[in-house]
Amino acid sequence: MELPVPSKATCNFVCDCRDCSDEAQCGHHGALPIPGTPFTCGFEQDTCGWQDISTSGYSWLRDRAGAMLEGPGPHSDHTLGTDLGWYMAVGTHRGKEASTAALRSPVLQEAAPTCELRLWYHAASGDVAELRLELTHGTETLTLWKSAGPWGPSWQELVVTTGRIQGDFQVTFSATRNATHKGAVAVDDVEFWGCGLPAPQASCPLGHHQCQNKACIEPHQLCDREDNCGDGSDEDLLTCGHHMATDFQSGLGSWNHSEGWTRNHSAGGPEDRAWPNRDHSWNSAQGMFLVSVAKSGTPAVLSSPEFQASGSHNCSLIFYYYLHGSEVGCLQLLLQMQGPSAPQDPVLLRRHCGELGAVWVRDRVDIRSAHPFQVRLARWWLGVKRSGSLPTRPWVQALQPQPSSFHPQEVCELGYLSCGDLCVPPEQLCDFQEQCPEGEDEQECGTTDFEAATAGGWEDASVGQLQWQRAAAQESRGPGRDARGAAAGHFLSLQKAWGQLRPEARALTSPLGPSGPNCELHMAYYFHSHPQGFLALVVLQGSSRELVWQAPSSSTGDWTVDKIFLGARHRPFRLEFVSLVDWDIPGQQGAGVDNVTMRDCSPTATTEKDQEVSCNFERNTCGWHMGHFTDAHWRRIQSHGPGYDHTTGQGFFMLLDPTKPPASGRAAHLLTGPQTPATPKECLSFWYHLYGPQIGTLRLIMRRDGEEDTLLWSRSGTHGNRWHQAWATLHHQLDPSTKYQVSLVCCLRASGMGTMAPWGWTMWLCGPGPAGLARGGWRTSARGRQTDAGHSPGHYMVVDTSPVALPQGHVASLTSEEHQPLAQPTCLSFWYHLSLHNPGTLRVHMEEGKRRQVFSVYGHGGLAWRLGSVDVQAGQAWRVVFEALAAGMEHSYIALDDLSLQDGPCPRPGSCDFESGLCGWSCLAWPGLGRYSWDWSGGDTPSRYPLPTVDHTLGTEAGHFAFFETSVLGPGGQAAWLRSEPLPATTASCLRFWYHMGFPEHFYKGELRVLLSSAQGQLAVWGTGGHLRHQWLEVQVEVTSTEEFQIVFEATLGGQPALGPIALDDVEYLAGQHCQQPALSQGKHWVAASMMVPALVGGALLFLILLVLLGLGGRHWLQKGGCPFRSNKDVAAPGFDNILFNAVGAPRVTLSWCNSSVSRSSLAVFLVIECCLFWPAAPVVQYE
Repeated sequence: MELPVPSKATCNFVCDCRDCSDEAQCGHHGALPIPGTPFTCGFEQDTCGWQDISTSGYSWLRDRAGAMLEGPGPHSDHTLGTDLGWYMAVGTHRGKEASTAALRSPVLQEAAPTCELRLWYHAASGDVAELRLELTHGTETLTLWKSAGPWGPSWQELVVTTGRIQGDFQVTFSATRNATHKGAVAVDDVEFWGCGLPAPQASCPLGHHQCQNKACIEPHQLCDREDNCGDGSDEDLLTCGHHMATDFQSGLGSWNHSEGWTRNHSAGGPEDRAWPNRDHSWNSAQGMFLVSVAKSGTPAVLSSPEFQASGSHNCSLIFYYYLHGSEVGCLQLLLQMQGPSAPQDPVLLRRHCGELGAVWVRDRVDIRSAHPFQVRLARWWLGVKRSGSLPTRPWVQALQPQPSSFHPQEVCELGYLSCGDLCVPPEQLCDFQEQCPEGEDEQECGTTDFEAATAGGWEDASVGQLQWQRAAAQESRGPGRDARGAAAGHFLSLQKAWGQLRPEARALTSPLGPSGPNCELHMAYYFHSHPQGFLALVVLQGSSRELVWQAPSSSTGDWTVDKIFLGARHRPFRLEFVSLVDWDIPGQQGAGVDNVTMRDCSPTATTEKDQEVSCNFERNTCGWHMGHFTDAHWRRIQSHGPGYDHTTGQGFFMLLDPTKPPASGRAAHLLTGPQTPATPKECLSFWYHLYGPQIGTLRLIMRRDGEEDTLLWSRSGTHGNRWHQAWATLHHQLDPSTKYQVSLVCCLRASGMGTMAPWGWTMWLCGPGPAGLARGGWRTSARGRQTDAGHSPGHYMVVDTSPVALPQGHVASLTSEEHQPLAQPTCLSFWYHLSLHNPGTLRVHMEEGKRRQVFSVYGHGGLAWRLGSVDVQAGQAWRVVFEALAAGMEHSYIALDDLSLQDGPCPRPGSCDFESGLCGWSCLAWPGLGRYSWDWSGGDTPSRYPLPTVDHTLGTEAGHFAFFETSVLGPGGQAAWLRSEPLPATTASCLRFWYHMGFPEHFYKGELRVLLSSAQGQLAVWGTGGHLRHQWLEVQVEVTSTEEFQIVFEATLGGQPALGPIALDDVEYLAGQHCQQPALSQGKHWVAASMMVPALVGGALLFLILLVLLGLGGRHWLQKGGCPFRSNKDVAAPGFDNILFNAVGAPRVTLSWCNSSVSRSSLAVFLVIECCLFWPAAPVVQYE
């Protein structure tokens, strides 16, 4: 039995209970973290104790993207990268006065000096005026961070350090809006790193120091001006009395010689985001520190008193420095030896250059000198403008005197590079285009063999106990030689450091770019770390960090050569080597980088493959490259098994998988280089694979300089688990100076569940072939947010049949190009839309020597697109002509979309065996249900989702079916619809289909329902829930409807998310026929559900009898008879289903009924319908 935990031991980032329950609801989950991992809260289960303390309607709440259809907030959370994940959010507020929404953590206790708070926030520029993160302890509130933007369109990371906090404290994240801002902000993935103080131990490891409270700390943490023990015993006079310390609280102390430095504190500082928000000594805005006030181009020097020669002993100097807001300044630590026989030039001990963030970083220098000496801290400005403080670099052993100069050439303006007679501006430095005769402007831009002391411009930016340092091969861990085999060579090596914050080592280049599409980084590396660690290359651009390369888990420790594709990127971007190893484990743990070369990075650089638009991706990406506009990227990958690749089945293709890693960007770009048109028209063909329950839109775009992008082709939603071929015609003006690019852009949906893959681009001259339509009065249209036949904003062909545009009796025609004879019957299908006002007649003609009419529709339209299909047989060349015959009505039109040809005869309306696709069934996402899509696949096709092993039509793996994977649904009533084409009213028809379910446990329950959807809403006519069955079951449903309707298969999840498919096959709609019970045969299962509600059954007597039955014997009857379908929504009357009429503009009516599984007789119920909303009369369709 565990003893109660004292209140002071709760929410202190230390798990005192075995289950860590003392840390529950502490701003993070109470689950015991793995050593080296943070306490986290992703808001997936609850708010983790965070509370809204806003005083107005502008306030925080737990929310997710899937709960809203549109809006300025994030389209996915950061934890899962989907619209199923949760976060804390402030919605838009329409108030006319400024207001602040504040989110406060629970009361936390005792943060260690290394405590770091990380979170991700989403705030598009223009939505809020200011974001702020504050820490309150005692009577003081510290502003850890504030920003007025601008912010990017995706999730952005915020990292702050709290410093040592004694006692209670709280953290508050706030958003402030004024009358001109929408105010939409979101916060996700709050993490507390390294916040717990060391726990008491009976004994300490060898070499460690035991504090008075029995905690253990490392020796270097003694007397470093930080309370690492938690009780201050590591900094008391008894332990540290022999140290000489200066904290600048009351003066300069013994460091009394200063030029360009002054004492100040945060409360008295300027309104500058780069100014320190607290000192290190007191961790307070009232604490004093030393700050440089020297002007740009002038050094600031702080000198120590003169120390006696240290002899054979080290004299250690520990100091904390703050380098933030400047990319152009350096902090140098110099050793000036005294005496007549001492060297006169100062020795460089440390040099820090680079942005470290708003943190105080510890450093330590061990000095051994045979002469009396002084230590000098010098700050020197090297650049163009001042935006704050300074930057870092590795601690360098003072082995050889290194001259230091404070006097640059005064030839060019500050920040410009002088080379010969030129002054190169900073924006042209490291742009991969040489301006200087000797290329000096491109010499410190990442390319280096590390033999020069400048290290090719790579600067260390580490703040922990590891750092990057240019080091001699013989003096470093690793192979003992550089990448060229020279024992006396140098390379960039991972080394021990004295920082106290984030453990990984970081080294960055200067700002680079712009780069061209062929830009690559070549390098040699070694990496050895066991069991954990990593070596990676990251691209930093704005607030985003893109991982572009990572070394395999752990190499042999010898040098390995590799290349990394960087591609075209905007300026400025920086490259960063990041590494982490366990330095204390005995052995050759380490990492190194050598022979870094940037190749073909100039924007004007061209290669032979740039013109290779035709590509199967087997050898490389040819002339195609990735556009790095977001963090969603195409990748060239090899097939994981037969059936993935289109070329050989096991080759290479380009893939966009937004979940690996999770992409917060909304689009991914695959582009060609600039192309010169060869002919007025070119054809581009390719194969694509668009698959997944929530995949987005794939678009093909042509770009020309100075012109708007031209949309050539697009597809939305899942297109089944197979490859499809597509064509597009490129129209050009033959001007040699006009170049164009082709771009394949994938726009992700909120959850991005699925994959997109193009394969096998081919470019050829246009001639008779695929796709082409001659317009005659028809035009392409995309009316704002109006949807095309795919039910997403897109394009379609439309003809205005108003009298002014097309007089009554006149015809507008749309003619295809001539097609070759057909070897077998083919189905021509298309979607058409007729306006509410009678537009006239849509006619379809086949021209095969002579013209014959094959389809005609006339009358009023409606709100839905309708499917038309025609069986085509052609023994000679043929073409198809669509004609619009105007009726002379104002505000009328006829539209066409999604024309396609498929082998085989056309299926009957509402029927499909799914062998060639979904026929007339629509699987596109329905916004009100969470935007999920049914899919199409086969048993032998590789899939990331569990599927039935065989279909029902063929009974083999080669067969196909429609399916939905319910694991993408969250717990709570979201669903996916598979909808038929609109069907005419019927007094008696039969729907017959086969379904398959597979759920692993009894508490996982997928549900399948059949709905009849019309203008009055949705009528549920059948439903079932299933567990693990692994068999196809047949269902027959009687269908009646007094008006035009659609059949809807609705898939939902009745329990917790689980991997379980619901599949459909051999759907058959028998218009005008009653269902007939089939004879049972071995190996078949039959389930019938005749759930028709007779329209003629009613009357007061039957109603009274029903009330008596329900009131007195309903419970007993239900227990014995039961219902074949029960809805989760039915609470008041178990065993009864709800039929919901919820059409837009119509009242919500609930119709309850039950069908006895024994007698299959129907029960009538009393209906009260306040009003009905009817669709216009369906158009009359004639097939010739």
